[in-house]
Amino acid sequence: MTQTDTPKPANRKRLMKSAARLYAVQALFQMEQSGQTTEQVVNEFLDHRFGAVYEGDEMLEGDSALFRKLVDDAVNYQAPIDQMTDRALVAKWPISRIDPTLRALFRAAGAELSQSDTPPKVVITEFVDVARAFFPEGKEPKFVNAVLDHMAREAKPEAF
Repeated sequence: MTQTDTPKPANRKRLMKSAARLYAVQALFQMEQSGQTTEQVVNEFLDHRFGAVYEGDEMLEGDSALFRKLVDDAVNYQAPIDQMTDRALVAKWPISRIDPTLRALFRAAGAELSQSDTPPKVVITEFVDVARAFFPEGKEPKFVNAVLDHMAREAKPEAF
């Protein structure tokens, strides 16, 4: 990256937060699939994935504090987050039946909606972008938008 390519500090901070959200979804997915503990997965991501180079592409550094908070809160508050997600889903589709990547996304987003001061519209926009990264050709981003809108209205009705 050259000097002209270096993002401005405010934009870099935003990109690091966006990357932390993406990494949190990946970490939660990995935990569910592998049975690893929160600490094992968080350390692996911080030590080996943030800023790693894969096939010549450098991954972004993530905001490590936001990443850790999202993963910790998603795990610590998983039951109420899953219940909130279930209420946002169609009755025939409880969270246990949806795609594991979407389940991880809803848990990370639910953690941020319920345990932070981030404006709900920012959380929705950021996690719809994460959905686009995982499902670039699918209908999942629209589905994520609808579910997160419902969750946000429940978690922070005063913001709407």
